Amino acid sequence: MKKTYTLVMLLIAITTISCSKDTVIENQTEVTEPSENPLTIEQINQRISESIRTTGDFDWNTENAHFLWSALTHGRNVLTVGYGKEGQSFGEAGDTDLQIKRNDLIATILNREEVTKGDLRYKADDVLTVFDAEVTKLETIIALRESDYVRYLEPNGYNHYTDNAEEKSSSGCDTSGDAINSTHYSTIAPNNAQVSWHFNEHNIPSAWNYSTGSGVTIGLIDTGVSKTQSLLNSTGINDGYSSGRFVQKYGTFIDSNWWWSSNYDGPDDKCGHGTAMGSLMASPRNDNGMPVGVAYNANLVAYRATEDVLLNDYHERKGVSQALKDLGNRSDVKIISMSIGYVWSIGNIKDAVKYAYSKDKLIFAAGGTSTSFTNGFGVIFPATMSETVAVTGVNDGSSYERCETCHSGSKIDFTIIMEGDNNTSKAPPVLGFYDGERRYTGGSSAATATTAGIAALIWSRYPSWSRTQVLNRLKQSAEFYPNKNSSFGYGNIDALQAVQ
Repeated sequence: MKKTYTLVMLLIAITTISCSKDTVIENQTEVTEPSENPLTIEQINQRISESIRTTGDFDWNTENAHFLWSALTHGRNVLTVGYGKEGQSFGEAGDTDLQIKRNDLIATILNREEVTKGDLRYKADDVLTVFDAEVTKLETIIALRESDYVRYLEPNGYNHYTDNAEEKSSSGCDTSGDAINSTHYSTIAPNNAQVSWHFNEHNIPSAWNYSTGSGVTIGLIDTGVSKTQSLLNSTGINDGYSSGRFVQKYGTFIDSNWWWSSNYDGPDDKCGHGTAMGSLMASPRNDNGMPVGVAYNANLVAYRATEDVLLNDYHERKGVSQALKDLGNRSDVKIISMSIGYVWSIGNIKDAVKYAYSKDKLIFAAGGTSTSFTNGFGVIFPATMSETVAVTGVNDGSSYERCETCHSGSKIDFTIIMEGDNNTSKAPPVLGFYDGERRYTGGSSAATATTAGIAALIWSRYPSWSRTQVLNRLKQSAEFYPNKNSSFGYGNIDALQAVQ
C-alpha cells in the first residue's frame, strides 16, 4: 500500500567545510570589501544545514549582509522587507507613519541601486507591513540593516535548499488512485458510505449524533481541490446526508518565472494533496460508496496557494500569505487548516498568520511529515508559531509513538491516529483526484485536516462560542489533559467528548 508523504523536508546532511568570509563587524557596523564574490549555493546550504543541526532553526537575520546578498544573487534578487515597529505585522490603511517608513526604505534602495522609481521592480502588500523589491548590491543590504525601520530582510526568491528538483516540484503530490483494503473502513447509511478506520479511533461517528459541521465554514490553504472530483465541487458537495452548504475555490498561486507577476494560475488542484485534505474535512456523506469527511455538512473554502506542500518558492510564500489575508477578512470563516510548511520561518507568512489570528480565526498547522531520511526533525513552520495549533500523527498502539513519517516535539498541541501499531501499513482512505477513485493519505497533514474537521463539529454544536472556548474544548477532550506531553501535546482527541 502506498502512502503519501505529505510534508517532504529534504535536509541536506553535509559536513562543515570552511568558506571564505571577508565581512567583519566593527562597532556593530558591517565593513565589506567591495571585491567580494557571492557564496555558492553549496556554501549557503551548508551554513543553513549547520544552523538547523545545532539550533533546530535558521534565521536569515542572524547572518551577515554578505550571506544574505549571496542568497539574493541565487534567488532572482527578490528581497522581502518587513518594516515598521518590532512585532508590527500589519497596519491600518492610510497609516502615515508606516507610509513614511516604507518610503524611506524605498528611497534607500533607489539610492544604493542607482535606479529610478519607475525602473525598480517593487511590490507592496496592501495589508501587511511588507514589500518586495529587486536588490542587486551588497551595499543596499548593509544600508537597509542600519535602518531602525526594518524588522527583517529575507531573500524570498532563494529556493535552492534541496538538490533534488523532483522533491522541490512535487512534494506530497499524488493524483493516482489506490486499491483500498476493505478492513480500513466501515460502512454506514446511506447505502455504503465509507468511514475511515481512524474516525472510530477518535469517536467521530458517535459525535455525528450531536453535530455534523452545519453552519461552519472551513478555510483550506493547500494545493486546491481537483476539478475532476465532483464530490468536492458544487455539483456533488450537497448529496445524501450532506445538504445546505457550499464549496468555493480560489487561486493565489502564481506559476511564473517572474516574481513580480500578478497572474494567478487558477483554483484547481494539480497536485492531489489539497483534494485529499478537503476530503478528510468535508467530503459528503452519500450513497456513492466513497469516504466521508469529518464535518460532512460544513462549508469549504479551498485555496490553491501552493504548487505542493513545501513552501520553498517565492510564489508559494506569496500565495499562502494572500490566502491567509483573504480568509482572515471573511467573517463566515472560523477555521483555517494548513497542511503545508517549511523547515524555517518565512517572514511574510508569519505576518499573515498573525493577521488572520487577529481576526479570531482558529488556525491549524501540520507539525511535519518527512521521508525516512529526515524522520525525527522537529516541528516545522508555521506550526511552530504560538498563533497556530500544531498537529501530528501517531500510531494506534497502547503507548504513544509518532507515525513513521511524522514529526513531534514540544510545539505539538494534538495528535491523531494515522497508522497501525509498529508502523504497520494502514492509513486513512479519502476521495481520489478523479471521480470514482479513492486513495490513501496520512502523516501530520491528514492529522491536521482531521482535527480541523473535529473543531468544525464543536463550533457547529456551540455556534456562539469563541475561538478560545472551542480550543479549550479540544484540550479537555484530549487524552493527556490537563497536562501536556513534551512530544505530543494534549494527545489524541475524543470527538464525542468534545461535542457533548
